Amino acid sequence: MMRSQRRANRAIFLAVAAGFVMLAVAAAAVVWAFQRAQDYSELVAHTIEVEAAVADLNRLNERIETARRGYLLEGDPRFLDTFEATAAEIPGQIQRIAELTADNPEQVKRITDFRGLTDQYLGLMRESIADKQAGGSGVKGASLLDEEDIQVVQRLRDLADEMSLEERRLLIARESDEKRSVYLSTVIAVAAAVTLILVALGTIWATRRTLRALASTGQQLQNLNEDLESAVLERTAELQRANAEIQRFAYIVSHDLRSPLVNVMGFTAELDAAIKPLGELIDKAEEAAPEIVTDETRYAVREDLPEAIGFIRTSTEKMDRLINAILRLSREGRRVLAPEAVDMNALVSSIVDSLQHRIDELGITVEAEPVPTVVTDRLAVEQVLSNLVENAIKYLKPGRPGRITVRGRKNAGRVLIEVEDNGRGIDPKDHERIFDLFRRSGTQDQPGEGIGLAHVRALAYRLGGTISCESALDEGATFRLSLPTALAPQQGSNT
Repeated sequence: MMRSQRRANRAIFLAVAAGFVMLAVAAAAVVWAFQRAQDYSELVAHTIEVEAAVADLNRLNERIETARRGYLLEGDPRFLDTFEATAAEIPGQIQRIAELTADNPEQVKRITDFRGLTDQYLGLMRESIADKQAGGSGVKGASLLDEEDIQVVQRLRDLADEMSLEERRLLIARESDEKRSVYLSTVIAVAAAVTLILVALGTIWATRRTLRALASTGQQLQNLNEDLESAVLERTAELQRANAEIQRFAYIVSHDLRSPLVNVMGFTAELDAAIKPLGELIDKAEEAAPEIVTDETRYAVREDLPEAIGFIRTSTEKMDRLINAILRLSREGRRVLAPEAVDMNALVSSIVDSLQHRIDELGITVEAEPVPTVVTDRLAVEQVLSNLVENAIKYLKPGRPGRITVRGRKNAGRVLIEVEDNGRGIDPKDHERIFDLFRRSGTQDQPGEGIGLAHVRALAYRLGGTISCESALDEGATFRLSLPTALAPQQGSNT
């Protein structure tokens, strides 16, 4: 089911992605079509502008011809002024047309011919005006053009018509291209709109499907969380009952063990006290009748009994320490935690001060770096850190100047406290073993019952934290205590 769901999700993702790719392509096509339509529009406008310029040139030619005839017929100098003004405008207009048609070789050729004919035509008109000014009648010029004038004028008109026809042809072609471009743009825009609608519908469908799947998954998670919370509560209650039962059992067993242990210790003391008079008796017997005291009797009274009593006393003392440690753990497990804001820097300083005599005696360097404040049980966290620092002092590497560093920092909403030393180190295979009750690691040349680190881990768990070790033989050890920044109220209840 999960595999089919993943395949469906992948298909939806690919479909939506393809839709957006198509939408991007359509958008690019719309932009391209719009740009082409704009280019065609500019070409059409350009053609119209050329046509208008040719028409303006024709009007200038007609105006200058009218001015010449008016002057030849009337002799009014105002016609002459109009002639000269128009003659001055014609070269500029021809140049404007040349610039507008510079991209059309045919029109360039025509405009060159037009410029030459215009110069020739202006020369002929100036000759007729000069003849009028010289006193001629001017009737010929006023009534009828000569053959040369007619040919020049006709050629100018033909060139103008050819230029107009060329621009008209271009205009028709460009308007047709513009219409096709607009049609193409419309088609692409409609296709883009349809694609957008399809992508939107697909996205909405995929989103609704995903939301339904999320809602279903959320409901399943909620059901699982409810089941998990119930299981956790049930398991927690079972653990609390088991813990309480273990504590009661440890307390009862410790007390039950202490009674016979006290008897054994008492009888051992009596046996020890009886050895002295018994030895004196053997001494007197040896003086009075040496033959009645055998070597076995003498050895038993003077060697075996004291040695056996010593073994018994050592064993009972060790058992007494173990019973006291079990009772201490039992009492600590029943103690109600009292959360408070603990200045960890001051706490570490007080621990170091309490061990300063031993630190100075061994020449150890202790570095205490800043540690964040924690809301927790002061006594419990003090016992944890004291045990870790004491172990660091106890298990230094002989012949190596001791160095112990205590530091802390906030990490992911928790406070991480590290106690690092450069001592003898711990074999990696024993990193978990050392936290077990009555288990120790390495050379057993230091006093202890293997309870300290087990007590540390139990306290760390009660404080809502964890304890771990990172070490290698002969490379020192680093113990990391992870605590919540604030002890939860329910963790302070009696368990």
